[in-house]
Amino acid sequence: MYQRLLYEIEDRLARITLNRPEKRNALDDLTLEELTEAFTRAGEDEAVKVIVLRGAGKDFCSGIDLSALYRIREAPILENLKDATRLVDLFLTMRRLPKPIIALVRGRALAGGCGLATACDLVLASESAQFGYAEVKIGFVPAIVTAILRRQVSEKRAFELIVGGQVIGAREAERIGLINHVYPDEQFDERAAEFIQTLIQNSASAMALTKRLLYRIDGMSFEMAMQTGAEINTISRLTEDLQRGIERFLERKKK
Repeated sequence: MYQRLLYEIEDRLARITLNRPEKRNALDDLTLEELTEAFTRAGEDEAVKVIVLRGAGKDFCSGIDLSALYRIREAPILENLKDATRLVDLFLTMRRLPKPIIALVRGRALAGGCGLATACDLVLASESAQFGYAEVKIGFVPAIVTAILRRQVSEKRAFELIVGGQVIGAREAERIGLINHVYPDEQFDERAAEFIQTLIQNSASAMALTKRLLYRIDGMSFEMAMQTGAEINTISRLTEDLQRGIERFLERKKK
């Protein structure tokens, strides 16, 4: 079904794998289109609770494909706008999905690849992984992902990452809040699988409502955010997951 990706479902988990290891999983138009379709597919599949994004081979993703750079240099402004909109569509799709998306990062996540990891809800990395927005070195601006990055790290740190273009290690990325957890290289698969299982065991409706709440309150006033929280709280009380959860809790209390 896909030329640039591998897609598989097992035990409530959808695995989406960037599958161009010979090109360090570089992003081209087809990859962006297939990612958007694959995320949408996983989001609509009732058998899926959690979505994982990873890269085949040694690296997560090295950024934009060289062929795309050649085209950018020659393309007129409207074609470049259309090209940029593909990335907007992908990031908005990821943001709106009701299910958590976890990036599993080994090796390098650079430029557009770092942006792709940043757009995921959670990022788990091996200790030797590297992150960086290197676009500035060729006069490019990682402008689309900036809206997400600015919400994850401080303003000054975001500015430094973007205008400095430096590559940082996984421990530093974790320290500044760019990623969630770092695991030793030799334990990465096992530790990441354990983390993923903790999410799969949680309520699908509660995770969906939490994601919706977290991203909806961006830009809201304090009072509006509180009111939105009350609305989400009310909705959660009516879900089957909560009803079953209360029943299990009360049964345990009887014993």
